[in-house]
Amino acid sequence: MPRVADHDQRRAQIARAFQRLLAAEGFAGVSFSRVAAEAGISVGLIQHYFTGKDALLRFAYEDAVSRMSRRVRARVHEGEAARLPTAEVLLASLAELLPLDEERNVEYRVRQGLQTQALPHTDLADVARKAGRDLLGYVTAAVGNGVRRGEVEPDVDAVLAARMILATTQGLADQVALSGADTFSAPDLLRRVITTVFADPSTRKTI
Repeated sequence: MPRVADHDQRRAQIARAFQRLLAAEGFAGVSFSRVAAEAGISVGLIQHYFTGKDALLRFAYEDAVSRMSRRVRARVHEGEAARLPTAEVLLASLAELLPLDEERNVEYRVRQGLQTQALPHTDLADVARKAGRDLLGYVTAAVGNGVRRGEVEPDVDAVLAARMILATTQGLADQVALSGADTFSAPDLLRRVITTVFADPSTRKTI
């Protein structure tokens, strides 16, 4: 019997080839012919799954965000199963946004590259906004959980604290990408910021 194509797997194969090219060469270096060569398939097959470059852009962006989100959720599940303090769970999960290895570096470059394309593309802007809202919601909920567990002072502004933590995370990601992970310890710096929210009551400062 002829093998039935796994369409989800094929779309992912095309998206990952696009992501690798985008990470290595930037948006200007990406075309259907380049993606086809990188994926080892024909241009016609790409056109079978994606009607144009904008459709591929959106799918590749959603794929990168989805993979990042799955790793974040996995870290949360592992931390909660081990009954770790909320701050430790938050640190482990947000470290997945830092380009500290090849996979995370590619995803970081893809997210940055596609975010620059989001302004003239409504669909991409919608994906970017949703990803940002989801991430802010997660960190805000983590701070709120810390309040309930007595790890955070009850008068801390959870949304403001979450924005501070996320701004630090993004800034550290940019610095790692520009200067390299070996020049400083990004997770240690991120831990310092998180512990300004999740800190010993005797030393904690209200945000």
